[in-house]
Amino acid sequence: MKRFSLLLQDVQACNICQAVLPLEPRPVLQLHPKASILIAGQAPGRKVHESGIPFDDLSGDRLREWMGINRDTFYDAKKIAILPMGFCFPGSGNSGDLPPRPECAATWRAQLLAHLPNIKLILVIGQYAHDYHLQDASCTSVTEAVKAWKKFWPERLPLPHPSPRNNIWLKRNPWFTTNLLPVLRKHIQTVLEQNSCVSRTVRSSG
Repeated sequence: MKRFSLLLQDVQACNICQAVLPLEPRPVLQLHPKASILIAGQAPGRKVHESGIPFDDLSGDRLREWMGINRDTFYDAKKIAILPMGFCFPGSGNSGDLPPRPECAATWRAQLLAHLPNIKLILVIGQYAHDYHLQDASCTSVTEAVKAWKKFWPERLPLPHPSPRNNIWLKRNPWFTTNLLPVLRKHIQTVLEQNSCVSRTVRSSG
């Protein structure tokens, strides 16, 4: 297995989709082998492409609210890994951004996931991430998968995309906010506390 630092350099220099991307390749991800929570998203939007910071937009604000954590915790790579299905902005279509480029997952995903041995919870966001991380399920839609969340809990949690475009979905499914999110927030705090305890133990023994 290639050393993590070298693999990450290769990913950050990746240009295999350059010919079909609307902008220059700019892979956006956040990884560290110590992370205990993995956010498996879709692909960066234009704003995230410009900043180079994952979920640096309204979707990120809502996702952090769902998780019950602040920006400092969210952007601590030793706690939270962020690995979208596509690393670069794929362009925009008639009803939003285009799907993630499939080359990313095929080329890099398995290699990168192999360097995340401490993941206790995967937040699986949107249809394309569901298709990859919930292959053992028979769910035919995002809504069906999210409603069946207890089937995957506590190792994985299917989520809708936190985009403002999903405001109507959230209004139609109030159980998501009242029933699911409190459980998610409590579990995230538990996982992060365990992560901190492990880190302190490692420092003390070192």
